[in-house]
Amino acid sequence: MAIRLTDSLSRKVRELQPGSPDGKFRFYNCGPTVYGPAHIGNFRTFVVNDLIRRLLELEFGADNVIHVRNITDVDDKTIRRSREENRSLSEVTGQWIDKFHRDCEALNCLPPTIEPTATSHIGDQIAMIAELIRKGHAYATPEGSVYFKVASFPEYGRLSRLKERELKLGATVKPQDRDADEKEDGSDFALWKAWKPEDGDIAWDSPWGRGRPGWHIECSAMSRKHLGDTIDLHTGGVDLLFPHHENEIAQSECCTGKPFARHWYHSEHLLVDGKKMSKSLGNLYTLDDLTAKGFSPAAIRYALLAGHPRKQLNFTLDSLHAAEKALATLRHYRERLPETGGSPDTFAPVFEALHDDLNTPAALGALFKVVNHGTEGVDRAGFDRVMFALGLRLDDEPRVEIPPQIRELAEKRWAAKQQKDWPTADALRAEIQAAGWQMLDRRDGYDLQPLKA
Repeated sequence: MAIRLTDSLSRKVRELQPGSPDGKFRFYNCGPTVYGPAHIGNFRTFVVNDLIRRLLELEFGADNVIHVRNITDVDDKTIRRSREENRSLSEVTGQWIDKFHRDCEALNCLPPTIEPTATSHIGDQIAMIAELIRKGHAYATPEGSVYFKVASFPEYGRLSRLKERELKLGATVKPQDRDADEKEDGSDFALWKAWKPEDGDIAWDSPWGRGRPGWHIECSAMSRKHLGDTIDLHTGGVDLLFPHHENEIAQSECCTGKPFARHWYHSEHLLVDGKKMSKSLGNLYTLDDLTAKGFSPAAIRYALLAGHPRKQLNFTLDSLHAAEKALATLRHYRERLPETGGSPDTFAPVFEALHDDLNTPAALGALFKVVNHGTEGVDRAGFDRVMFALGLRLDDEPRVEIPPQIRELAEKRWAAKQQKDWPTADALRAEIQAAGWQMLDRRDGYDLQPLKA
């Protein structure tokens, strides 16, 4: 059952297959820029990438999937944060790399096969830039910067349909482009940025003088170093399609003379309560923000997978409550399953949906159709294979913080019940429920749960 994904370049749904004789599938996705914590919009993309990775491993075998996810640890944002905090670049980026890894582990994302950093591949980037200059696709300025000459690549814009968007060579550059006056054309982009005072001590030697790489060349150099000139799949969020991925194609293909990626896949934006995430609206959530509200990382992952990756997903706290409930159902269902003896075809509809352009809503629907049918013909081995594909950890219980006033009411009600003061016990139970909680009695005590959980 081949995995079929929409190719952003051809706009067609195509099968994923290794392109090299060794049978290895080479897969690159853009990783984080480490100047702060990643938010759930970032993690939607990373969770979708992890889903692809898991399906590839099931299809071709774990040893035949080479997954590279980079770390952008030098760019304008990381340098600015280093300067603001009066800390070295490595101190700042090291802190947020560690945090990113912890968040990925909590969300049960498999670690990449290789995770290169931009600062550890400066030589590879300089070599690519020198090759582009030699071939006439880039030029150095007197100030010591190097720019890619967009006019030298006639196919520029294929991925983002640039011409359809009426973006033309010579277009006005953005006001924040600090090097606009150095360019031969407004559409050209930086491969190497000459040192400026605001960069502090963050600079490397190059044939064009002290400076640092541009953002786009970092990914091209790291991908080429670890995966070769042509890769099988390049993924990322739709926000990276232009200009980042467009620029990657241009500089990579002009350097090597070969196709850069055989397949492109982009996941869509995440909305929160129907609006774009922003700090000003107070709807920009990190993983810590949501776990502090009592939601488990597994529920966050489930909610991020609940919508089709190529459609905008409206993320709400209610969707997290629903995810916790769904996970509890799956957890209890698994407990009733025998270890073996199930039919191998039971979960075929789930995988058919996942292989059909990552149709996660249809896959979850097919999964719960099996669950609702009962345990006949189902075993844990087949069920666990589905859980692996989706990356859902069922032992990841929600951590609910119980407000002190609710705990106090519960203690009073439990004491009233022990004294068989039923009117008081009933009144306190009603008060607890009115506050949004339910009290579940046990023989030796009680549990408290949010009503929506």
